[in-house]
Amino acid sequence: MMTTRLVIPIKKLALYFILIMICMIIFIPLLITFFASFKTSVEIGSEFALKLPVSFDFDNYKVVLEKGKFLQGFGNSLFLIAFSVIINSLLGTMTAYAINRFDFRLKKIILGLFVAGMIMPSMITEISRFTIIKNLGLYNTIWAPIVIYAATNLVQLYIYTQFINGIPKELDESAMLDGCSYFKVFTKMIFPLLLPATATLAIIKAVDVMNDMYVPYLYMPSSTLRTLTTTLMYFSSSKFGSWDYLSAAIILVMLPTLVIYLVFSKYIFKGIVAGAVKS
Repeated sequence: MMTTRLVIPIKKLALYFILIMICMIIFIPLLITFFASFKTSVEIGSEFALKLPVSFDFDNYKVVLEKGKFLQGFGNSLFLIAFSVIINSLLGTMTAYAINRFDFRLKKIILGLFVAGMIMPSMITEISRFTIIKNLGLYNTIWAPIVIYAATNLVQLYIYTQFINGIPKELDESAMLDGCSYFKVFTKMIFPLLLPATATLAIIKAVDVMNDMYVPYLYMPSSTLRTLTTTLMYFSSSKFGSWDYLSAAIILVMLPTLVIYLVFSKYIFKGIVAGAVKS
């Protein structure tokens, strides 16, 4: 009995220790960056990283906002998010509706292409994608990333199809008996019922677009098209590189994503779970 009683607390202590270590691994770098954003370059190089700054001076943040044109980058990021989410949601819901409700030739092949697109590393197709964007005349415009972000992926299709599976086909049939076309059935009945899944996937997509650095950096090299993430590269360059300014920029770039996640996290999990349990 004593052995059994001792084993359970030891297991709990081990679990707590692992969880505490994980939290430390995640939060200590963030804390170091936060403190560094209020320090000078001399303080960062000479003091212990976790030492509190002498004064919480916002000079570094002022430089980032002015020199880095942070507000312009924030506006460009919001523009990308708005158009990408709208187009992506429309394409995703229509694709899932067509795949779920209709049987047609090459259906399995099309689904296989979605799977192949998920498995295949993006670097393999980067040359062809870059060539297509350039030939379309979209290179170095804000529309180039939107075309890329608008693509629907397999995860979206899965969540949308799970929701559509829970919508009885009898609703479609009764609407069509009343004279509705397929388009009206989708816009008036199916799409409104997919709003919980759409909200969930829109939040996830917004966070992905907000955090992406690779696509804006490659397809929008102009300084006027800088996004939040590519603004960080301005402060990491040899021309303006400085740990104090870079730390302040990291905190500012992190804040919108953090706010989005904290405010909408329950909706994200609720939408995914609801889609998983639809019958």
